[in-house]
Amino acid sequence: MRIQSVTEPGTPGRANEDFAGTVAPAAGTGGALVLLDGVTAPPGPYGCAHPVAWFSAALGGTLLELAGTRRDMALADCLAAAIAATADRHRTTCDLSHPRTPQATAVCARWDGVRVEYLVLSDSALLVEDQDGAVRAVLDTRLDDLRPAARRLPPERRAAFVEGLRNAEGGFFTAAADPSVARLALTGSVPRGEVRRLAALSDGLGRWVETFAFGDWSDLFGELVTAGPCAAVERVRAAETADPLGQGFPRVKAHDDASVILVEL
Repeated sequence: MRIQSVTEPGTPGRANEDFAGTVAPAAGTGGALVLLDGVTAPPGPYGCAHPVAWFSAALGGTLLELAGTRRDMALADCLAAAIAATADRHRTTCDLSHPRTPQATAVCARWDGVRVEYLVLSDSALLVEDQDGAVRAVLDTRLDDLRPAARRLPPERRAAFVEGLRNAEGGFFTAAADPSVARLALTGSVPRGEVRRLAALSDGLGRWVETFAFGDWSDLFGELVTAGPCAAVERVRAAETADPLGQGFPRVKAHDDASVILVEL
């Protein structure tokens, strides 16, 4: 087993709101990974005394421990327990009912000699390569599915439309303070013998495909394997720098935190 990981803030000197962690062996065999992308808080109060980076670290560390040591728990149950434990750490000082209480996307995978389990919530991604080199992207598309309807609205109403569907019926979901959201994550498993490699990545690196269109998910996976995770992040950074105002490649932020974990089983 070989594991490579890179995580880099979008802006030097600003806190990285991603979390990337691995454990191997986990509970004596196999391993686990967790990658979170903290949702940047809006300007002004958001009900919490803690920065988003604190939340990502607290939730990510707890989820990694549970995924690695509690093989009797499904990954969705691990996420629910991690959300509850993290909420308990700051519910007495913070308003966890605020719609923008700190939150994050989540990718988690766990493997042993029998199977590979996975969980994806919101717009980070998990790429799974089989023994023949075919790559499958496990994606939660609920946020992307809202964008066509948003584009039909006047520009000044689009952001509010999407924001109103955050953690709401018919919308999209992130890990915040409600453990029940874990049951809405995409989950599944694959026989261990069918998987050669895994890659978990935040949408900051997902820009390689979704914003700058260097290729598809399989092409990105190939670059991660052949050139390495650092090279893939550097390519996105160069494209961001070449288009600082987002005129050629529209995006919410000029630069975004970028993280990836590449595992060769």
